[in-house]
Parts: sequence; structure tokens; C-alpha cells
Amino acid sequence: MSFFLTFALLATACFGAPLLLPSTIDDPVAAAVHHPNRLASDLARDANRQPARILDFFAIKRGMKVADLMAGDGYYTEILSRAVGAKGQVYCQNTAIPLKVFADAPLTARLAESRLANVVRLDTEFADSGLPEGLDAAILIRFYHDFGWQEVDRKAFNALVFRVLKPGGVFGVVDHHAQDGAGISEGKNLHRVEATLVREELEAAGFVFEAQSYVLHNPDDALDWNIFSREHTGRDTTSRFVYLFRKPLNSPATAK
Repeated sequence: MSFFLTFALLATACFGAPLLLPSTIDDPVAAAVHHPNRLASDLARDANRQPARILDFFAIKRGMKVADLMAGDGYYTEILSRAVGAKGQVYCQNTAIPLKVFADAPLTARLAESRLANVVRLDTEFADSGLPEGLDAAILIRFYHDFGWQEVDRKAFNALVFRVLKPGGVFGVVDHHAQDGAGISEGKNLHRVEATLVREELEAAGFVFEAQSYVLHNPDDALDWNIFSREHTGRDTTSRFVYLFRKPLNSPATAK
């Protein structure tokens, strides 16, 4: 019996569940989440963000080419990098606003000295995104709500994502729930967006809504508070929708 198997069995006996070791995990996403070189600040976010369940839901596999759109400080970029492996590629994209406000320094540190060698950093606006076509997947985590007050042309953005994905490619979107009827009007004040609006706009772009995960659903969220409010426990406790869209296999080269 191998050392790792023996250790895992002992952990199961003592604690009721085996200790997950990256070298023994077959699931590439789970292995990436449990990688020993992840940052402590990232690990502290995992319980409320559930990255393994989110990326498994989006069907991220080894060898994929994936875009992490509006990636911020690269929390998901790092997990994606290790999940897709050396034969895969991750495009970490941010526009000027998040880079200026919070993302540039931590992202620079994260990617320093080719720490994540299969990551291509793209500091670009959407009109000149630098993204290649034929991507297997793209994710947009908790940023669609900002497109309203940042005056992003959402129709053009959705068309861009549609174009760069290969037929059958996945577009995964996560964001903070807003109240019914709010649309994107609370994007700046509360940092939330109505899920129905997101679905309607992406379907109008040609995407097919395939599935929804409730892993980040929180029935105790009243949907009426700013995610950065000190009166609440924080932005990682909101109720969030998790949508999986797909570019049809028989889709045209560009969106509608």
C-alpha cells in the first residue's frame, strides 16, 4: 500500500474524510483548488466562493483554453491555470478601472516570475481585447453588474464573448442577485444585477441558457444591501446566481 493511500485511510478513520492531496486527486479542478502553493488570502475565500463546485459546473478540463474576463486580482485565474494544466491556456483580462482601483498590484505579484506560466495577462478594453478565437470557455465572475455604471456596451461585450468562443463553448456567469425589477440599476449602489436581465441579454446575443447552479444561493439575503456594507458579513455571503450558457454548435461566426 502506498504512503499516500495509507495516510488517506488513516485520515478517514480519524476525521471521517480523507485529506485531499493534489498528487492523488483525479479531478483537475479539485487538484487545483487543493494545490499547496495557493495563497493564504485565496484559501480564506474558498468556503464562501466554492470554486471547485463552480468550475466543475462550468466543465473546466485539462487542456482547455479559457478566458477569465474582468479577472480582478486573479483568484480564479490561478485555479484555472492549474486546472487546465501545461497544455492549456488561461487569458487573464482586465480593463483599466479594476486595474486602477484594486487589481494591478496583487495581480502583478501573483503572476511574477512566470509563477503561472500558462497565463497570458491582457490589460485591455473590450474593443481591443486581444482574446483569440476558438476558446473552450470564458467566465465572468461578479462583474456584469458593473457594466452599467462603467458604461460598458453590453451588447458589444456579449458579441465579443460569443465570437471568441468555439461552437459548443461555455460562458459561465456568476453575480450578486438584485431584487426583481432592478435590472442593472443597482450596479453601482448595491453592486447587484437582476438575474433575469443577464439571461435575456445573453440569449439575445445568441447564447443558449443551459443550466443554473444554486450552490451560492442564500435565502437569507434580502437583496437590498451594498455588498461592501460594514453592517453585513461581506460580499461573499450574498445570494449569487450561477449561470451556464453555451454557444450553439451550429452558430454563425458572430452574434445576432
